[in-house]
Amino acid sequence: MRDEWFERSLVLLCQHDEDGAIGLVINREGDIPIQEVMERLSSEHGDMGHIPDGIRKTWWGGPVGDGAGFVIFPGEVRDGEGWNIGGVAVSPSVERLAQLVRGGKGFNLCLGYAGWGPGQLASEIELGSWLAVDVDPQIVFETPIEERYEKALALLGLTPQSIWMTPINE
Repeated sequence: MRDEWFERSLVLLCQHDEDGAIGLVINREGDIPIQEVMERLSSEHGDMGHIPDGIRKTWWGGPVGDGAGFVIFPGEVRDGEGWNIGGVAVSPSVERLAQLVRGGKGFNLCLGYAGWGPGQLASEIELGSWLAVDVDPQIVFETPIEERYEKALALLGLTPQSIWMTPINE
């Protein structure tokens, strides 16, 4: 879609129901190193642990709630903690983030999210503004961030050159 926020974006859809939708852009690096977030959280929540590769960046999750963080990791979350999406777990829990860091587990951290009001996303899909593919954990966790959009399109047998998406306001 030709939109300043979502052009060439790959969004992990976490929730879509009658109340609206929440998703995380998973193919854009953020500006803030994960260790910087961990240091800020440590001042509020106690020692959060240390990221060995302190230069690793967060992901830009979307234009809403830039203070909101979501940890994305392989596996599952408990009921009520977040979302389980085809082998990809998403949690807003600071405790889960600390647990993953201390355990040396692989994860990514999204700051911000994409949000849609009731019926909005369904309408945008109907208008052809979005394409949907099943979640592929390999794309989320193993594919370089700059290749994820093309890999997701390939699941549909498409390339970026073979599609034309209408702007959201047309």
